[in-house]
Amino acid sequence: MFNLFRRSKNAALIDRLHGEIMAAARQPAFFTQYGAADTVEGRFEVLSLMATLAILRMEELPEPGPSIAQDTTDALFRHFDIALREIGVGDVSVPKKMKKMAQGYLGRAGAYRAALHDEAELARAVARNVLGDESRAGDAQSVRFARYARAQAAAFASLDVETVLKGPLAFLDADSIE
Repeated sequence: MFNLFRRSKNAALIDRLHGEIMAAARQPAFFTQYGAADTVEGRFEVLSLMATLAILRMEELPEPGPSIAQDTTDALFRHFDIALREIGVGDVSVPKKMKKMAQGYLGRAGAYRAALHDEAELARAVARNVLGDESRAGDAQSVRFARYARAQAAAFASLDVETVLKGPLAFLDADSIE
């Protein structure tokens, strides 16, 4: 499915990109101000959003952008596998959970991709996925998440292959978006 255990020839690059995406997703404001739950599920949701924003841009770039995007996605799922095992999910259950996580991630990525052009639609997607309640689509937290995502996508619009290769990815400070 995702060649989960294949290591890229560009392991150091992929590790750096994965780390930058993880750091962006761990910004405290997402959990203290934006309303994401500080739980395993909440962290998965924010990480899915941050990864989607970066990976969508990498997919749009000329080669090796799409290849790097795929390797970054693979690294993300290796991380999910390791995290599941660290929280005590048994070896027999890991593949089932990974399949569910992959379906969830891909569904969310598709929803975010389709909604990036429309702040209200993106707020609905964020409310449904990150905040866990689509009826919150118009509240301040879902709107703020949508503004962040749109601002981040706009910032990534100028991202080129050279920046991806040499870094760092410029993630916005979550505190800076109102």
